[in-house]
Amino acid sequence: MQLQDVKPRPGAKKRRKRIGCGESSGHGKTSGKGNKGQMARAGRGIRPGFEGGQMPMHRRLPKKGFNNKQFKDVFEVVNVGELNEAFQDGAVINEAALREIGLVSRNCDFIKILGTGDLARKLTIEGAKVSATAREKIEKAGGSIAA
Repeated sequence: MQLQDVKPRPGAKKRRKRIGCGESSGHGKTSGKGNKGQMARAGRGIRPGFEGGQMPMHRRLPKKGFNNKQFKDVFEVVNVGELNEAFQDGAVINEAALREIGLVSRNCDFIKILGTGDLARKLTIEGAKVSATAREKIEKAGGSIAA
């Protein structure tokens, strides 16, 4: 097989519809646009949401209300069991250390450490919120939580 012998699959190349090319084109007279009216004219068509002159839906509905989502605090959650696997004994855990290891990746307002899993290492937590069960496990393992 040579490069010049390569052909597209049957039906892959379709001829373009030649509109407005006379009676013999197969789309003669009105060129597939029907008889008269807005859709038959040049530059035809209506914009999205147009309802034929009736007051459109987006103008009929009342504009009211407020959404507080943009002011929501975003928390990144890390479990005690993950800290036990990722850090060595006596490590200082802060936001930079968590990002370096990959336990925190997205942009967040706060990091919260939760008590799921077991902790057998002495860790020092800095600059993170800690749940009651996580605090209990960290202090039981001999670690501390700095404010």
